[in-house]
Amino acid sequence: MANESTKQVTFKIYRYDPEGNRPPYFQEFTIPYIRGTTVLDGLIYVQENLDSTLAFRRSCRMAICGTCAVLVNKYPHLACHTQIEEFNSDKLTVEPLANLPVIKDLVTSLDPMFEKHRSIKPYIIRGDRKEMDNPTAEYLQKPEELDEFMQFTDCVGCGICVAACPTSASDKLFLGPQAIAQCYRYCKDTRDEGEKDRISLVSNGHGVWQCHLSGACSEACPKGLDPALAIQLLKRRLVSRA
Repeated sequence: MANESTKQVTFKIYRYDPEGNRPPYFQEFTIPYIRGTTVLDGLIYVQENLDSTLAFRRSCRMAICGTCAVLVNKYPHLACHTQIEEFNSDKLTVEPLANLPVIKDLVTSLDPMFEKHRSIKPYIIRGDRKEMDNPTAEYLQKPEELDEFMQFTDCVGCGICVAACPTSASDKLFLGPQAIAQCYRYCKDTRDEGEKDRISLVSNGHGVWQCHLSGACSEACPKGLDPALAIQLLKRRLVSRA
């Protein structure tokens, strides 16, 4: 990595070991970087050269899997998609995602988000069980019908929208932008017949009406899904059914 254009940056990294007796703390590491070096590259450098005990997640390194989501300077980012030089600073604070339980260091448990996702039945529901088990044809859908929900199908389950959501911070039972946006995605799918079941799940005290539209989820979403829009559209759908 070293060459004449190499710079240095200090990572102030959140550390927590559930098997130790020490409370969470921050540890600083100074690393070299060049143009194009990502936050994930920096974390890998620390792990490979400075402290092999540092725990964090990574996988595709292409902003597709959502595995490497962390807070950088108090804001959620995909570490593999975020370059160090974007911050124009010689010190970056790296922490685990907010509003989710911390397992170790920068690793959070996404189980609460996944459980809420499963609760809204994120799959096509139909009454013609016999046809679904032994299909004789395709369920047709017009291109314009697909366009109505297509943008919400690209969720990678990174947890960034949950980490950015102020309601998720104050209400641990809140379904969250990820689950509610996916609820709208399936309710809007013309092939689906399970809207009635899902509506009862999201219209309770910890559901869609808890969202006060700060828009933080849409601003932070690395895939541009705009979950806040999906939530508002679902609210309109609920009102129209009343």
